[in-house]
Amino acid sequence: MIHVIDDFDLRVRNTFRISAKCRQWVEYTEAGDIPAVLDIIGEDTPRFHIGAGSNLLICTDNYDGAVLHSSILTHEVTPIGADMVRVTVGAGLSLDSVCQWACESGLWGLENLSVIPGEVGSSVVQNVGAYGCEAADLIEYAEVYDTQERRPARLYNSDLCFGYRVSLLKQPEYKGRYIVTEVAYNLSTVPAPRLDYGNLSSHFADGRNVSPMAIREVVTQVRAAKLPDPADIGSAGSFFKNPVVSAKEWEKIQRRCVEMFGTGTEMPHYPAADGKIKLSAAWLIDHADGKTMSCGGAAVWQKQPLVLINRTGKATYEDVLLLKDRIIDAVYGLFGVRLMPEVEIIKNINH
Repeated sequence: MIHVIDDFDLRVRNTFRISAKCRQWVEYTEAGDIPAVLDIIGEDTPRFHIGAGSNLLICTDNYDGAVLHSSILTHEVTPIGADMVRVTVGAGLSLDSVCQWACESGLWGLENLSVIPGEVGSSVVQNVGAYGCEAADLIEYAEVYDTQERRPARLYNSDLCFGYRVSLLKQPEYKGRYIVTEVAYNLSTVPAPRLDYGNLSSHFADGRNVSPMAIREVVTQVRAAKLPDPADIGSAGSFFKNPVVSAKEWEKIQRRCVEMFGTGTEMPHYPAADGKIKLSAAWLIDHADGKTMSCGGAAVWQKQPLVLINRTGKATYEDVLLLKDRIIDAVYGLFGVRLMPEVEIIKNINH
C-alpha cells in the first residue's frame, strides 16, 4: 500500500524538530510497492529516504522533492545451526522494538544497541553502534531495491563495506541507489555478552546475573542519564563521530594534553582497526569548553557534549550549523583534531 501526502511538514518526522516542508511525503508498506513509488514521484524528482529522522539535520525550509518512508514491518525467525538464529525484519520497524523482542526472547547480540532511536533500515546505512557493539557485527545481509537497475537485490555483509558509522550505502557513488527493505541479523542462543564498555563492565564485574535483558536495562539507564528524551527536547542524538587517528598522531595529541592540563592527564582512547586509536569526541568538546556553547535556539547538551539540542524548540538549521562549526573550530584549535558530523546533513539532494 502506498500513501502520498502533498506539502508535508517534516517537523514531525525529524527528532531535531527543525521546521521544513517537502513537496511530497510517500510512505509504502511492501517492498513490491517501490517501483510504483518511483513512478509516482517521477524520474526527475529529487528524493531522499528517511527512517525515524533521528540522525538527521534538514537544511532547507522547503524541499522541492519527495521524501520516502518505509512501513515494512515484517518479522521472521529462522534457526541456523545449533546456537544461532537469523532474525529477518522489515526496514520500517523500530530498531529498539527488535532489540527488546530479542532480549525478551533470550537472544544475544542486539542488547547493547538498545534504545538507539531509529529504524532497522538505518542500522545498515549508518552502521549504528554503542557500548562496544555495531550493527555490522550482527548483519548477515540486507534486502534492497536497486533504483538504478530497477530490481530487488541482496547485499551481504561483505558487500556492504561497513566502517565506523558508515557503509557502502553512504558512499557518494552509491548514495540513494539502494533502498533497504529488510535486514537479517544473526543472533546467538548461547551467552555472548559484550561488557568491555566501562559502565557495563563495572556493573557486571562479578559476572553474575548477566542476561540480554539485564544488559538492556543497564544500557537504558546509562542512556537516560546522558541523553535528552526526544519527546521533551529536540536533538539528533550524537552529532559528532569519535575521531580515529594514527598511533603517531595520538602520541602528539597526548603530549599536547599534558602540556595544557598537566602531568597525569590522559585523554580517553580506545583501540580501533589497523592499529589506529579512537578518541572521545565528548572529552575533546568538554575540554574545549564546548558545554557552554550555543547559537540562537541551538545549544550543547550539558550532560553529553556530543549532543546538540533544539534548546528553545525554535532552533533553525542555521543555528545548528553555526554551533557545529564553532565546536569543530574550538576542538581543532586546541587539539589539532578535526571532528566530523555523525548526523546526516541534508541540503540539496538529487536522486
